[in-house]
Amino acid sequence: MKEPCVYILASRRNGTLYIGVTSNLSARVHDHRTGIIPGFTSRYHVHRLVWFEAHETMEAAILREKQLKRWRRDWKLRVIENTNPEWVDLFDGLAR
Repeated sequence: MKEPCVYILASRRNGTLYIGVTSNLSARVHDHRTGIIPGFTSRYHVHRLVWFEAHETMEAAILREKQLKRWRRDWKLRVIENTNPEWVDLFDGLAR
């Protein structure tokens, strides 16, 4: 099932953050975790799904991703902690 989402991965609580966009969240996070996607998340071990937001269209998700990437770090931490104060890895709760 395709559902446009913006997501934030973290290396640990208050650690390195990565913001991405996808139409298949569980598959995309799985790819990050297994190292299929080389680059930033592999290099810095950023694999914990700490926040995501579904959107009606991919265009809306991309706009939100760009917005979040421009935000200050403390704003990003606040958006995570508003819905996930313990920084629990949300990956296992995703319907696959």
